[in-house]
Amino acid sequence: MEKNHNARFIKPMECLPVEKVPEGDNWTYELKLDGYRLQAVKAGGKVILYSRRGIDLTKRFPHVARALASLPDDTVIDGELVALDEEGKPNFNLLQNFRSADSHIVFYAFDILIYKGHDLKQLPLSKRRAILATAIEPSDHVGLSYVSDKTAAQMLSFVRSHGIEGVVAKKADSVYQAGLRTGVWTKTRINLGQTSRPGAGGGHRTLPVASRRESRRAASVFRRSRGGSRFALPSSGLWRRSARDGRLQSLQTARVDDSPVP
Repeated sequence: MEKNHNARFIKPMECLPVEKVPEGDNWTYELKLDGYRLQAVKAGGKVILYSRRGIDLTKRFPHVARALASLPDDTVIDGELVALDEEGKPNFNLLQNFRSADSHIVFYAFDILIYKGHDLKQLPLSKRRAILATAIEPSDHVGLSYVSDKTAAQMLSFVRSHGIEGVVAKKADSVYQAGLRTGVWTKTRINLGQTSRPGAGGGHRTLPVASRRESRRAASVFRRSRGGSRFALPSSGLWRRSARDGRLQSLQTARVDDSPVP
């Protein structure tokens, strides 16, 4: 791990669009949600937010920059910026047309490229995620993206059932290849009703977490507001934020009711 790297914008690693979600023991899965790819750079005591093309968005989302102020100097975080609607689902129109910090806008961090001047890009993704968990302080506008340990089939079932855009798959041992699209990260669109938009994120649209204590506990289950049925998804990582009451509920292993989840 190289030292003394100054924090700077780094071209994002891209996801390769694929029709079928890859399967295998080395693949990990995240939700593909509708938002902006965003990179947070902390240097000289100041946080700057960059778009996927390196455009400074700090003035547009100052509340997110303030929420990341606790990051150590010379640190670079990769993630996704989303706006949550009243049902807790990402809504790209809300993100484009938000009016204030009171909007349910959250930056979900999913990777860390530089930490305290140490270049982490050649570490495997699994190790970078572990370091990321120690660097992020979750708040109303910052979350840590967790990863499901479930199979591709289980992820697809959940995504289809809940109208989420798709699935992002990443190899756990992948290094961060800045600016490249090599296929060790992929994205698969499932619910085609959500159309792609210029400037939107590159497939890293995760909808997880707020506090480490809640993530460790992972005690609750996603519940549908109607019908009372529960959808079972493994622990370790998928989260849904309720925009109405601010609570975070994990999508944890539970039984699937006999009745299907529409």
